[in-house]
This record gives sequence, C-alpha cells and structure tokens, in this order.
Amino acid sequence: MIDTHCHLDASRFDQDRSEVLTRAWAAGLHGILVPGVGPENWEPLREMSRGEPRLQIGLGIHPQMLPHLPPEEDEVHLERLDALLGLGGAIAVGECGLDGPSAAGAPMERQVAVLRRHLELARKHGLPVLMHCFRAHPALIELLKHEPLPEAGILMHSYGGGVDLARFYIQKGCHFSFAGPVTWAEARKPLDALRVIPPERLMVETDAPDQAPTPHRGQRSEPGYLPRIIEGMARVLGEPVEVLAQRTTENARRFFREAFPTPSL
Repeated sequence: MIDTHCHLDASRFDQDRSEVLTRAWAAGLHGILVPGVGPENWEPLREMSRGEPRLQIGLGIHPQMLPHLPPEEDEVHLERLDALLGLGGAIAVGECGLDGPSAAGAPMERQVAVLRRHLELARKHGLPVLMHCFRAHPALIELLKHEPLPEAGILMHSYGGGVDLARFYIQKGCHFSFAGPVTWAEARKPLDALRVIPPERLMVETDAPDQAPTPHRGQRSEPGYLPRIIEGMARVLGEPVEVLAQRTTENARRFFREAFPTPSL
C-alpha cells in the first residue's frame, strides 16, 4: 500500500514521528508521499527523504499558504521551486491548487496565476501534480479548459466533489485519491464519485494528520490508518480489500514512475 498524500513533516508528528513510521510499515505500507506546502519546508522535506526510499516528496506552494506570503515574492519563490525541481529528488509538483476559503487573503486571480506556474513547472520537469481544490471547482475547471495539462498527469488529492465534477476531471485525464472522509457515516458525494472513476486511475491517501478515518475520526490521523480507508473504499465498490489494495498500489507506482521501491518477498 502507498499513502499518496501524508503531511509527515507537520508539527503534530514532532514528538513521535519515528514511531508513526514504524506503525505505518507494520500496517503494510510500502511508501509514503509527503507533499510540500511552502518555501520554508522544501529543504527539510528534501532532507527527510534522503536515505529512505519509502519516503518520497513533492514540492509546491499550497493555496492556503498564499495569504501568509507577500504577493510580490510569488515569482521569487516559484523560481526557487524551479531550481529545486531541477536538482531532482521530488517525484511530484505540489501540493498546489485552489482554495475558496483562502480567497479573502489571497484573491482567486492570484491563486490561479500561481497554480498556472505550477502546471508550467510540471510540464517542464516531467512531473505529475498533486492538486488541491476546495470550494473552488468552477475556477479550476475554467483553468483546465484552457491550460495544457502536464503529460505526467494530475492527481486530484482527497477528492470530495460529486459525480458531475468527477466526469469532467476524468475527461481531462486526471487521477483521483481518496482519504478518510470515504469512511464517514454522512459521506455521499465522494462515494458516488468513487463508483464512476476508472479503476486504473484510483489511489488512496490519509492526508494525515487531518481527515482521520472511522473509527479514529476527530483524532490525529497517521499513515498507519491507510488500511481503514481502503476497507471503506472496498465496501463502496463491492471488491475484496486485498484486490483494491493491490490495484491502488500498482496505480500509484505507475503514476509516480516506479519511484517507490518494490517490497522484497
């Protein structure tokens, strides 16, 4: 199993990060992708992943970080991101995207401009994009109608939209990853969307430390909870858990170009 989105560098893991990883490997995970969210954590992430092939990273600017960054420095940060991606070590661009609630501090026009540059960098460096979109799908759809998509693809992280939105993203060639909310009792839209997504474009994540699955909801999430999410998805799809676990693992390996090591038998 591969957790395609886990903020392992979050401060909520500072006290027991090594124990969290021990539990993750014991739970059967073969890899964890840690997305970058802003300029300050890019170098620490690069250091975190050195020497542990099961830990891979993405580098990007999360839209929720933009209100905390001066707009006049956007291009400076993006040029530095370009340089770091050129050094290798990152297997994806992101986390990046659009965030409706952040528009008060970072207008959507700015968010779109920054995301457009992320897409340019993904095309330049041949990397896939880890896409965040929360309450901003109309703006993202408008962008993707006109912006060339990276050849390496886009992964819709923690997808929570409905079927109609999913069909647009499917048509654009996007892949989808689901997190803890698919196990929540009131989940409806993401479950309906899950049923229409092509099997070969489906992946799984924890988005830890957030969005913990049932029965851990309300607590800190961690990558070792990934099997719970796969179990929830398997119930919706009417598939054996083992089959879905294998498929999502194979999909992640293929999407990220075999960056994660194959476990020894």
